[in-house]
Amino acid sequence: MHELLRSYGRTLTGVFITLTAFWMLIMILLPQAFMIEHSLWWIDRDDQLGMRIDRAYSDMGLLEFDLGQADTPEGKADIQERIDGLKADIAAMEAEETAPPKHYGFDNYTKMSALHFEIFLKSIGYSLAVTILALIVCYPIAFTIAKLSTPNKAALLMLGLIVPYAINELLRVYAWLMILDYQGVINSLLAWLGLVSFEDKSWVPFLEYSGSVFVALIYAYVLFMIFPIYNTVETLDRNQLEASEDLGAGVIRTHLRVVIPHAKPGIAVGCIMTFMLSVGSYSVPQIMTRGKSGDWFSQLIYRQFFESQNWNSGAAYSFSLVLVCLGFILIMMKVFKVGIRDIAK
Repeated sequence: MHELLRSYGRTLTGVFITLTAFWMLIMILLPQAFMIEHSLWWIDRDDQLGMRIDRAYSDMGLLEFDLGQADTPEGKADIQERIDGLKADIAAMEAEETAPPKHYGFDNYTKMSALHFEIFLKSIGYSLAVTILALIVCYPIAFTIAKLSTPNKAALLMLGLIVPYAINELLRVYAWLMILDYQGVINSLLAWLGLVSFEDKSWVPFLEYSGSVFVALIYAYVLFMIFPIYNTVETLDRNQLEASEDLGAGVIRTHLRVVIPHAKPGIAVGCIMTFMLSVGSYSVPQIMTRGKSGDWFSQLIYRQFFESQNWNSGAAYSFSLVLVCLGFILIMMKVFKVGIRDIAK
């Protein structure tokens, strides 16, 4: 705070603090609070309520007929009292039907079906696999750009990675769809080689395998793994690599004892970002599988909100995913022994 006041003065510091607080409140705290609140209540709709209302109207009609046939004042008063009681009951039941009562608890979490829970675990497992594969692919690339390439080659490699990301994510995913589709680029090449035939539909069904989603997710989020690793490896003093080589350490030992310990913050950030983007991705599994290889948990969340109109279950599903992401962050911090400041750099 003192640094801000000394650098920018009270006016600009006040503007910065106000805008930051507004952004955190409107974009982070309020949506999360709204989601948590919705996940903790549900409406208990009575399936028999409509039938009871109809039966009450029928009974009231019979009583009104009996009221017209009653001979004594005492009989009319008794029937009228019963009619008034039915009217009060009908009003209460109609009010309950219009605005059913809320019940608070954790039922939206505990009543997740076995199928949905299986999809939840599958999405987490697949996202972990995507993260591991992305790390295996991206670590050598990041190290090559940072330490093995000349400045001109490094600039060209970075440009080659960045330029495709100037295109919208949906277009990049559709590009992979065209490559892996039943009559896409790969199957067309296989047909040209005589290995498959379009006439008898003997193509390779890449889109029915989870691997197609893996490939598209890694391609979609590869930069989120490469850049953090590159940023940390780039700060590594080259003399440490030369010293390791002079002391007789091989390539693998140098990476295990010198490069990876130095790059731990970047690896942790890359894994966190890749996992969170993968587990919460909707467009990639929706486009690549088109429902042919099972749902992703994000697709279930979409359906709960926009098809079933069950915002309470959708909020519970969403917050469950948030908790998984927070848990993954804590695990990465523990595994790589980095603090929140290292991740936030």
